[in-house]
Amino acid sequence: MSNNQNHNESLKTVPTSTDEFIKGLWRENPVFVQVLGMCPVLAVSNTAENALAMGVATAFVLLMSNILVSLLRNFIPKEVRIASYILIIATFVTITDYVIQAISVDLHKSLGAFISLIVVNCLILSRAEAFASKNTVGKSIMDALGMGIGFIIALFSLGAVREILGNGAFFGFSLFPDGFQEWVIMILPAGGFFTLAAWLLIFNLIKQKRAQS
Repeated sequence: MSNNQNHNESLKTVPTSTDEFIKGLWRENPVFVQVLGMCPVLAVSNTAENALAMGVATAFVLLMSNILVSLLRNFIPKEVRIASYILIIATFVTITDYVIQAISVDLHKSLGAFISLIVVNCLILSRAEAFASKNTVGKSIMDALGMGIGFIIALFSLGAVREILGNGAFFGFSLFPDGFQEWVIMILPAGGFFTLAAWLLIFNLIKQKRAQS
């Protein structure tokens, strides 16, 4: 009986693929918990469209780089692993850059140099080094999906609030009557800090309430 109990307890401590996915959405959210990738979070989240596009682009690069790093983890020498990871990430960032430019030139101009800066996004490099290089392809995919979607949710949350309050619109569609006074500061850099602070406060309050219940 005790052996079965010990076996069940040991199984609970082993993270499953579902756990790897969910942790990025909530428990280890890259923005609201780990506070990673702050450059695009604050810079391009002035509209919901820009935030969503940057979030999807980052998630795609994260997913593809995780897969390739995991596949090559036994072949990449430890001495050049970081340089190899950056090369892999840069390859997928270049692909993403051309795809966005082909889809919408205006969106590409709005995101500007921040597309190229995905290469040095600490979220992607940290997942390659800390997770993908040490785990199977399956787990690496689930980790990338969780972290990527968590990043999209966080970025979109900021972009939606900033666009609604700063422009009185959502995805370019006006939400308020002509008399609405727009909070111009919300689409300026300072608005990014204010909105991020508000979301961090809300996120931590929810976590505290869940921990107490």
